[in-house]
Amino acid sequence: MSTPIEATTVKAAAPKGDMISTLANKWKSKPGSLIMALHELQVKVGFVQRESAMRLGHEMGVPLAQIYEVVTFYNYFKTEAPGKYIISVCLGTACHLKGAGGVLASLSAELKVPEGHSTPDKEYHLQAVRCLGCCGLAPCVSVNNKVYAKLKPEDGRHVIECIQIDKPMIDIEQESVTD
Repeated sequence: MSTPIEATTVKAAAPKGDMISTLANKWKSKPGSLIMALHELQVKVGFVQRESAMRLGHEMGVPLAQIYEVVTFYNYFKTEAPGKYIISVCLGTACHLKGAGGVLASLSAELKVPEGHSTPDKEYHLQAVRCLGCCGLAPCVSVNNKVYAKLKPEDGRHVIECIQIDKPMIDIEQESVTD
């Protein structure tokens, strides 16, 4: 079982050249380290910006095409700034069997965006993930590392309301959905 996914928030400014140079110098002498360098870049900035990828590639001696092979192959990497609230719907086996697809559909309808996209105001980003490591709480959703557990498909609106009032970790099954 995997551990909970670390969500990142988007920083306002593009990474400074010094940060890119530091990353490149840290990783370029280590064989097979491109993924780690890109991961660290995304953790610091929130996504892999084209200009940053070009600079990192240049400083590491890696062609931009190779960087984009990695960035587009792994769904962890984002090439556009995600929303402020990253909503990760677990589609692992336990969550899937307990109706996570309906939860994802509910959230998609509530936010009016398909999975993998952000709302136009960049407030919310909706994504499906393979496993949050919370199988006993299935189906569950993680929002910037806060877990919403034992959801039903109709709980999409309630999850969004909880985000808006910034409630701590909750179990919706124990709380009235009509509150």
